[in-house]
Amino acid sequence: MRPGAALIAALTLCGCSQKPNEDARVVYMDLDCARPFDAQVAAIKAQPRLVPAGEVGAEPYSYYSSPDGKVSYLVTRPGSPAHPAIMIQRATSKVHTTGCAYGSKRGYDELLAYLESLKTWTRKGGTP
Repeated sequence: MRPGAALIAALTLCGCSQKPNEDARVVYMDLDCARPFDAQVAAIKAQPRLVPAGEVGAEPYSYYSSPDGKVSYLVTRPGSPAHPAIMIQRATSKVHTTGCAYGSKRGYDELLAYLESLKTWTRKGGTP
């Protein structure tokens, strides 16, 4: 085989190699409450295809969700009565919320109760 033909053959084979499947199912991590708050936040943010919602209004929370909305993380920021805390919601046939209270247990319980109340919230005088 001529040198030029060998190079073309090699490039052709490289072009046929499998590319990463961007549609592959991503499995989002569960929370590990034994892990330090900052380390767990860094691990959450490092997950592939997680969509940061950033800051929402004046609420002292940051939100991160999977593109399909089946997994969402809430990370408290200073100013939240629950800070530091992290919560995860997984949506299957219903929404299940769990989390890690690193700071005030009372503040965490209040935040959890608030999130749970949103599951049953409906708009008055209109359709949800």
